[in-house]
Amino acid sequence: MLRVRVRDRGPALSLTEPLAEGAATLGLYRRGAKLIWRSVRTHPGPHFLGIMGANLYALAAVFYTYVVGRIIDDVIIPELAGSGAADGALRDAVIALMAVALVRAVTVVARRYFAAMAEYRTQRSWRHDIFNGYLDAPLAFHRQRSAGERLAHLDADMMTSTMVLKPLPFSISVLALVVFAVISLALIHWSLAILGAVLFPSLAMFSHFYSRRVERPAAEAQHQIGRISSIAHESYDGVLVVKTLGREAAEVQRLEDASEELREARVRVAKLRGTFEPVIEAMPNLAVLLLLAMGGWLVSTDSATIGQIVQAMILFLMLALPMRVMGFLLEEMPRSVVALDRIDETMHQAATTPGPRADDLLEQDADERVLAAVSVEGVSFGFGEVEIVDDVSFTVASGEILAIVGPTGSGKSTLMHLLASLYLPDSGAVRFVATDADGRPDGVVSVFQEAYLFAESVRENLTLGAEISDVDINDALRRCRADDFVAALPDGLETVVGERGQSLSGGQRQRLALARAILRRPKVLLVDDATSAVDPTIEAEILESLREDLSSMVIVAYRLSTIRLADRVIYLDGGRVVASGTHEELMAEPGYAALIRAYEVAQI
Repeated sequence: MLRVRVRDRGPALSLTEPLAEGAATLGLYRRGAKLIWRSVRTHPGPHFLGIMGANLYALAAVFYTYVVGRIIDDVIIPELAGSGAADGALRDAVIALMAVALVRAVTVVARRYFAAMAEYRTQRSWRHDIFNGYLDAPLAFHRQRSAGERLAHLDADMMTSTMVLKPLPFSISVLALVVFAVISLALIHWSLAILGAVLFPSLAMFSHFYSRRVERPAAEAQHQIGRISSIAHESYDGVLVVKTLGREAAEVQRLEDASEELREARVRVAKLRGTFEPVIEAMPNLAVLLLLAMGGWLVSTDSATIGQIVQAMILFLMLALPMRVMGFLLEEMPRSVVALDRIDETMHQAATTPGPRADDLLEQDADERVLAAVSVEGVSFGFGEVEIVDDVSFTVASGEILAIVGPTGSGKSTLMHLLASLYLPDSGAVRFVATDADGRPDGVVSVFQEAYLFAESVRENLTLGAEISDVDINDALRRCRADDFVAALPDGLETVVGERGQSLSGGQRQRLALARAILRRPKVLLVDDATSAVDPTIEAEILESLREDLSSMVIVAYRLSTIRLADRVIYLDGGRVVASGTHEELMAEPGYAALIRAYEVAQI
């Protein structure tokens, strides 16, 4: 079943207050904290359990070093000295080690399991929100963003934006581990605590410096990923143009150039990583060497035991891996923040791009009879400084078929997009009989020349997941003269038509698109050259059949047979209404008459 909207529980990605807003003035860590908080707010349970598991692991890890130290002092050294360990000491040591190992194993599993759950659930929620944002965004937004870039946001950027969540519980536990470790070192000797207090902040500062250096190269790499995705999508989507015009080498070169820029950006990140990570890893080991020197002096002065020094060494070595995890979090934070900035910027634009809506309902007379289905009042629209539709006004009466005729570039399709509420007029108003709860025209259905079909069955393409009976489906197919060819398909209504319906002819796709439209039972049907690939005779039969029970219809017409079916014709030229009336009346207009004669010649 086709489903186009996905909803998820809990707070999701903010589409009206983006993280990217003011990103230049926000510090990296502040932006990272906002990212993390948004994930925690969306799915608090897994985050809490993962962090709790990580902190319990940190406590168990420190206790493990204490157990090892006591075993050295109470079991190993007495046995080596020949005095022998106390009764039951070895048994107690084994039980303590097994208990600590069990706690560490359980908490490691809990930390990893719930951290992964938090990350994947956040990805799911945010991806659903982006998907829904794309669906809700007006057409103007989609025209400003390439399909490749939008796909990159859903895939690469989304994966990258949540990578900082995976090491989050372990990184938070590092803070607890440092606190427990410093306390443990202080209990051994104050000098060891000072050494730890100097080492740990030094690691944090060094990691901070590294994160600031890697942010810009990481942002550039994310940008190049989106660019590569866009180029690849354009090449695949336009494969016919690429093949027929011999553009294969040029497209490969475009992709190679973008890939080279991505490689350079990632090499810069790798160089920074190769410079800083070895230092971060070496610092705890250098501290261990210093600890050996201090430990020898402490043992010689009876200020500490050998077991306590070994305990301190294990603590320092144990901190090397958590510090690397903390470094990984700080390393991923710039990339994650940049990726979410890119997503938020796009979602903010999608949410704030003005969306068309019907201004008012049309009034009815005392008999509750609708005077008009659509009213266009002084509508103007353009792209930038180019005016496409200029001060257009007309009405479509209830039950009327209106044909819009004009030369190429006269603004016919743009006007139909305005009627369909896909564009917002720069001035003027488009009014409808009724609107839905969101202010969009209720019962206005559009069918355009490009008949898009999903890679699903014929039935799914007609119903779009709605519960529609076979009787209604077959009736719609009959009225659109599609029943015969659908019945001849291998599996009838259950035949999968392939991507974009490529297994069908252009005329077959257009007839299915018309059938899909009338199954919505529209009050107003907008047809923008949606029968261009259909035989003129069949087209006339379809339009005659459609007018049986449709309230109103607006058709962009290029065939004389279609124009003659209309109750009224609007002649559009240069974005303005030049004349309006019946076909016979408009033949007195020189420009219209010349255009009709050209249509007649083209159809001979």
